[in-house]
Amino acid sequence: MSESTIQIALVLPDLLGTYGDFGNAVVLEKRMTWRGIKAEIVPINYGEPVPDSCDIYVVGGGEDTAQTLAVKHLREHPGLQRAVTKNAVVLGVCAGIQIFGESFTRADNVTHPGMGLIDSTSHAGGSRAIGEVLAEPADGLFEGVLSGFENHQGRTVLGPAARPLAHVKVGTGNDGSVEGAVQGRIVCTYLHGPVLPRNPQLADLLIEWATGTKVAPLDLPAVTAMRAERVRAAS
Repeated sequence: MSESTIQIALVLPDLLGTYGDFGNAVVLEKRMTWRGIKAEIVPINYGEPVPDSCDIYVVGGGEDTAQTLAVKHLREHPGLQRAVTKNAVVLGVCAGIQIFGESFTRADNVTHPGMGLIDSTSHAGGSRAIGEVLAEPADGLFEGVLSGFENHQGRTVLGPAARPLAHVKVGTGNDGSVEGAVQGRIVCTYLHGPVLPRNPQLADLLIEWATGTKVAPLDLPAVTAMRAERVRAAS
């Protein structure tokens, strides 16, 4: 890995920041800094161009109107799409999993085109999924159970080009069976908490993809205790 600074794009936090998902960018920056890896967060607000030069892109959750505005903005400023073609790492949370797909249908039954970055479609479910989630990582992506808090009405169906992030044990996730999606270096999930403070092993996977380097574990007792407490509560 070079000594250049790893840039973490925090995409549209003014639209897609309802559930504190900006914390995912903070966790990535801190976990790299603590390891001596230079990193910085680059906020990109509504109306600003999206650079295609960042190493990691983080997209958070938001309500229907914000979600629709976000897609419009990202289509008009396609830096994220160009970055994906250059193997940038992307984390999409809640609204992210919907807008990154081929299409999403809102609660008003209006279908909107997505960004086509993952092979999926989303629609409004009959009831809102709210509560703790526990899921087993798929395909050995990382060790340890995936945990988080979900609050969404969306249901997401994956196509053959995408694979699940995890298999649901407690909660709903995409459809009651699987949670999230992985396609290339794009990871999507419905989980808040935010998801990376609660799942440092997933944060480290994204860091390893971005840096091309296997990272050593961090001994952070407070994080370990918090994670264990949330898993116990969900169980």
